[in-house]
Amino acid sequence: MNSKNILDHFSELTDPREDNKRHKLIDIITIVLCASICGAEKWDDIETFGRAKESWFRRYLELPHGIPSHDTLARVFALLDPEQFNRCFLSWIRSINPHHEQEIINIDGKTLRRSHGEGKCDIHMISAWANKAGLTLGQVKTDEKSNEITAIPQLLELLELHGCIVTIDAMGTQKEIAQSICEGGGEYVLALKGNQATLNEDIDLYFQDAVEQDFSIATFDYHKTVDKDHGRIEIRECWVTDDIDWLSMKDQWMNLQSICMMKTQRVIGESQSEETLLYISSLAPQAETIGEVIRSHWGIENSLHWVLDIAFREDECRKRKDHSAENFAMLRRITLNLLKQEKTCKRSIAGKRLLAGWDESYLEKVLFQA
Repeated sequence: MNSKNILDHFSELTDPREDNKRHKLIDIITIVLCASICGAEKWDDIETFGRAKESWFRRYLELPHGIPSHDTLARVFALLDPEQFNRCFLSWIRSINPHHEQEIINIDGKTLRRSHGEGKCDIHMISAWANKAGLTLGQVKTDEKSNEITAIPQLLELLELHGCIVTIDAMGTQKEIAQSICEGGGEYVLALKGNQATLNEDIDLYFQDAVEQDFSIATFDYHKTVDKDHGRIEIRECWVTDDIDWLSMKDQWMNLQSICMMKTQRVIGESQSEETLLYISSLAPQAETIGEVIRSHWGIENSLHWVLDIAFREDECRKRKDHSAENFAMLRRITLNLLKQEKTCKRSIAGKRLLAGWDESYLEKVLFQA
């Protein structure tokens, strides 16, 4: 077995159990991870999976007392330090993900809908998604959606930002966050809404004036795309300018170079809708580039959050005790990364999970490919 496989990165985890350690921690982590790859989500199903695959597991694990019970698996994941688990995850990601210049990193939050317990609200996870690599780069937990503002800087500290472009929705459009991105060597494209009311209003009025005067008030770069798919037409128009010397708050935003208006029209049958959004950016005023970056922000929703809900049924997960919800959320992202990295099988994520459960050679390929 490759000495640099994924399991090595989790072998340094501190065992949270003080006594009664009949099963090795790395054995438990491996069994739960393999079960997750193959589609098992509940603790009793994970135990059943482990017993069904015990002879296969013994090729790689010691299993001094056989397969742990579902109670043991659940107890360990409830006690496991999520910060340590996250550090092991980051160590693994850095080993498999070569740094891409101009990587677009989407940052967004997702609430674990059934993670609340007595006296506890639902857990909200902030994730970073590498758009080109198709990988989750890291995650940070916050107890409420409103705390994204404090959680995003913590997540940025974990990431290698040099040469990358970071996109965040309006909640994360904060001066300190823009500064953190720039100090890390990155660029930003940040959405505007009511949380930056004055800045949003000033730029909105500016673009209203530009539209009324047919964009003659300054030099604008313009790009348009038209997508047609299954009866749906989506037209995107992007205007960008570096005419921002008039902006009173310009110097408060580190490396601010351009402002952008994106107008999107959607036609589905007889139904039509239109949306106009505003952005600030540290990038040069190139409409095609900034438009592509803005569009890529949906990558975290379509390629991460949607898949976690549909293929992994994350919103139905009832793991709540202690650190269970956070640790299992991390495990799902590890699983998804492994499945996305395996390119030889052209099936969906759900199809790959089925195949891994049926074919042990494919499970080995998914687990040890990196």
